[in-house]
Amino acid sequence: METKLFNQSGEEIGKVELPDRIFNVKVNPDLVHQVVLTQTANERKPLAHAKGRGEVRGGGKKPWRQKGTGRARHGSIRSPIWKGGGVTHGPLKEKDYSKKINKKSRQKALFMALSSKVRDGELKVVDSLELTEAKTKTMKGILERIAGKGSVLLVQPDSNQKLVKASRNLPFAKTARADSLNVKDVLEKKLLILMKDSIPVIEKTYRF
Repeated sequence: METKLFNQSGEEIGKVELPDRIFNVKVNPDLVHQVVLTQTANERKPLAHAKGRGEVRGGGKKPWRQKGTGRARHGSIRSPIWKGGGVTHGPLKEKDYSKKINKKSRQKALFMALSSKVRDGELKVVDSLELTEAKTKTMKGILERIAGKGSVLLVQPDSNQKLVKASRNLPFAKTARADSLNVKDVLEKKLLILMKDSIPVIEKTYRF
């Protein structure tokens, strides 16, 4: 399929061919949702942690003797039934929230996300982006001329450090390498700016 090709001034300069197997795929929302959930879960870091009786400080001495006091027997003040004692079945930082999904499904969902961007008019292919200096102000002007107002994901064929540094302080922009795309990043931003040289890299990286 063909789409318009732009320069970094936002002017149309021709056409470019996009491979149908990547950019013209029927979208299955359930699969895309499943992949996004998996990615989000795998990024989750458990923070909540309740100390068990073995982690709470103190409690080495028996509170009172076993017999003869008239009170119930106790071995430690750190027992869960004591105030200030350990917590039974509390949240643990060792909990694993990660999910698994097979590689083909993950890749298929990425193709669906890219295809949805094309169909919704939210993908622009740019011939190249050149910066003499890694200036945030310059980068902001270039992105606004190409994309207008809105969040942007800029896909590069390789890691151009000038573009990365110039985009770093822009809250609406994010850069990504063509060989390490993921569904969440593609869908998170309103517009996808794809550098022309990224297309063969995507084709080579994702072969299924």
